[in-house]
Amino acid sequence: MRVIEYKSFGDPAEVLVSGERPVPDPGPGMIRVKMVMSPIHNHDLWTIRGSYGVKPPLPAVGGTEAVGIVDALGEGVTNITKGQRVMAAGLTETWADYFAMPAARAVPLPDAVSDEVGCQLVAMPISALMALDDFGVKPGEWLIQNAATGAVGKTIAMICQARGINVINVVRRDAGVGELEALGIGNAVSTQDPGWMDKVKMIAGSAPILYAIDSVGGAESGQLMSLLGEGATLMSFGTMSGGNMEISSGDLIFKQAKVIGFWGAKRSGKTSPQDFARMIGELVTLAASGALNLPVEDVFELTDGARAAAASMIPGRKGKVVFKG
Repeated sequence: MRVIEYKSFGDPAEVLVSGERPVPDPGPGMIRVKMVMSPIHNHDLWTIRGSYGVKPPLPAVGGTEAVGIVDALGEGVTNITKGQRVMAAGLTETWADYFAMPAARAVPLPDAVSDEVGCQLVAMPISALMALDDFGVKPGEWLIQNAATGAVGKTIAMICQARGINVINVVRRDAGVGELEALGIGNAVSTQDPGWMDKVKMIAGSAPILYAIDSVGGAESGQLMSLLGEGATLMSFGTMSGGNMEISSGDLIFKQAKVIGFWGAKRSGKTSPQDFARMIGELVTLAASGALNLPVEDVFELTDGARAAAASMIPGRKGKVVFKG
């Protein structure tokens, strides 16, 4: 079967190559899935570079999330049937014609949810839900986030709208404001506007902004912190800038604010099966109703790994880059 693999760590656009491997046999409690669509996430790229929290043994096949059709059942599997369309994340080797996975982690996908949405409905959206739950943010309260045109940013904005939470969406390009508006996401401001921080204050009015999600780092961490109210919390979710967080000690001291970190892999390990099922249920319901829209920018064959990786790293994408089986 076809796979996208890498034999050394490095630039994904250079080290990803097409390969051939045997079709996997599902062991006890496992299922084999014929991949339909599998996205390229930032953490996939970091893993290929060798700069993520986990390094797989080489040579490795990429991919951690997918939607597909159950093709074979391992011994003892009773919760899934052959021919079902399922989605799952936190996997390995999904950039392949077929992949094996634990049956217990497969989530049946209703017909109302497309392959394009289903293939990216778990990893990033679950992290977004977990982040909001960790905050304990309530309806009517204010949250601000940067990198709002990213997959996590869009998901957070849509979930907040569904939950009645006020969210201010910071983007780096003026065009990003229009991209969010096209998805029904408002309260967007562009840092290309010299007065963007004043616009943020006007949007929130007299209400304090108590929560911030920072996916950029660097100077933007400090900018978000300066906009927060007393007793607020800033969550470090990512570091697109590649730089250290630059936060004023005065903001931390006088606002009695705090900074926390989020890593989905660690958070997932602390999540009970019941809570995970609750979050999946909320996401599937939002996606089926159209309240959660996760666009796809481009689709590549399993022979185009390097080109797909290069496309996924182009700034200003309006959606995910995915592989199709």
